[in-house]
Amino acid sequence: MVLYSFYIFDRHTECIYSRRWTPRPVSSSSKAARPQSGSSITSSGDAPTGRKGMSHADDEKLIFGLVFSLRNMVQKLGGDDDTFLAYRTGEYKLHYYETPTRMKFVMLTDTKQNHLRAYLHQIWANLYVEFVVKNPLAPVEHPGGIGVANELFEKGLEAFITAVLPA
Repeated sequence: MVLYSFYIFDRHTECIYSRRWTPRPVSSSSKAARPQSGSSITSSGDAPTGRKGMSHADDEKLIFGLVFSLRNMVQKLGGDDDTFLAYRTGEYKLHYYETPTRMKFVMLTDTKQNHLRAYLHQIWANLYVEFVVKNPLAPVEHPGGIGVANELFEKGLEAFITAVLPA
């Protein structure tokens, strides 16, 4: 299994933790004449490179915007009982878990991976709560991710990922 990235968003829509393992794949289609989504043709007729100019902060904002929009659409179409679990494209699969305190855990993997909602719950309950929430040195709120990326959480996340989600 290929794990691309992992994000934690707080209830104030701020990304308080993000980690990338491998870059997401670039589309390998041979249709160069057709512009990619989100890009436009320049006056010289060349298609710009699109995602290469994006910063990591822009990537976090796009992920949160996608999750927020899809979650709201699922709730409006399906009612309050339906929940947003995952979203699949041709290149990646986005897995989503929201805690009772409205923390959002998002993981991007390859498309062949089954739902990881139970694993995201385990990351929240066994790693985030134990090493971040119960840490007496960490602040209650995490502006800019202060207190989240501590050594115990990082090592626990790496050990969990390698044990539960083998390559």
